[in-house]
This record gives sequence, structure tokens and C-alpha cells, in this order.
Amino acid sequence: MDNNGLKIRVVLVEPLYEGNVGSTARAMKNFGFSDLALVNPCELEGQARAFAMHARDIMENASVHSTIQDAVGDSNLIIAATGNPGMRVEEHIRAPAYTPADINTMLEGRNGTISILFGREDKGLSNDELKLCDIIMSIPTSPDYPSMNLSHSVAVVLYELCDIKAGSINLAHHFDLDLMYGHIREMLDDIDYPAHKKDKTMLMLQRIFGRARLTSREVQTIRGLVRRIQYRLCHPLDR
Repeated sequence: MDNNGLKIRVVLVEPLYEGNVGSTARAMKNFGFSDLALVNPCELEGQARAFAMHARDIMENASVHSTIQDAVGDSNLIIAATGNPGMRVEEHIRAPAYTPADINTMLEGRNGTISILFGREDKGLSNDELKLCDIIMSIPTSPDYPSMNLSHSVAVVLYELCDIKAGSINLAHHFDLDLMYGHIREMLDDIDYPAHKKDKTMLMLQRIFGRARLTSREVQTIRGLVRRIQYRLCHPLDR
């Protein structure tokens, strides 16, 4: 979907079954989305085309990547769709999971490319893959049977996101966010921040800034502040 500058990309990470890829393409067409990215997918043959039905064009035009980083390279915001955030995310990370409806509200009035990662059918996304994402999203399901089929999950998420009202607020590019995180990490080194806490702290900050949905100007302001702090740390007597 390209809604006045707001673009949603569905990223399937190492899908195991071609039928699910075809069904995902069909669900995307049902709700007006067309940007599909596949990371190390299974072979896509007759079953995939059969399940895609009239959405074969979406599947056949999907971009194929060897890494998640390549698939989301031009994204402004990266969202992880996970069915069991409490167990998949390490306990020390304060990363509340938002529902698809919450994400709709959070993205209202924004512009940019939003990549949504869906994990493998058997084990979802790894902790390392979740750490690449800015926001954790989970579909509220019955505790008696919380696991959903991959394409069904995609359909629920896209149903909730298909009516997002985009606006004029441009989200920061993830390249700039990564530069900001790099500066913050350097500052932690400058203040001798405990090494065993550094990765956990950086991930927590990434979650906080992800939920804030920063603009480019806000990112540049934070980077300028960090640079000023670094300068003062290195030149304490320079007034």
C-alpha cells in the first residue's frame, strides 16, 4: 500500500511452505498491499501459484533477499510480528508488544516505509532478529491456542492497517537512526558505561526511540546533543 507516502512492506523471513507464501500474496491483494519481500524463501512452484490465485503478480514481483538487513534496507521503521513476545524477547528487555490496531494509531499522520517482519512457521523470529526491530507487535489471540498460521497472521495485521491515515510527518530514515545509535554507543564508551550492560541499554533505547517514531529533525537534534556531550567529556576545561 502506498497511502500518500506511507508504504507498508511485508517481509517473510525464511518461509518454509510455498502455500503460505502464495496465501500471503493473496491476503496482501485483498487489503490493497503489494510490497512483498522474501528472505531465503522455500522453492516457489505450482502450489504457491495456486494459493496466490489472482495475486500471483504480487508473489512473482516479490523481492528476494539473503538477509533481513537487505530486505529492510530503505525502511524508516521496522516492526516485528511475533505470536509470543513474552517468551521470544529476553526477560531483561522492556519491550511491550503492541496490537496491529495500536500500530495503526501510532502510524497515523506519518510518511515513510514500514517493514513488518513475519517469522518462520515453526519457530518465528530469533532474539537476534527481534533486536533488529524498532517495535514489537503481537495479535491478541486466545491463550488456549495462540499460534496462528503465517498467512492468517498477515491477513489480520493488514486488515488493521489498510485504513491508516497518512500525513505530512516524515519518519527518519533507518540509516540516520543507526548513525544516532552509533553515537550513543560511543558516548557510553566515553563515560565508561559498564560493558555488561551496554547491549541491553542500547536495545532498550532502540525500543524507546522506535515507539517515539522520530522524524529526521529529531534524530539530528539528538545526534547534535550527543556530540556536544562527547565534546565536553573530552574537553572539560574548554569553556
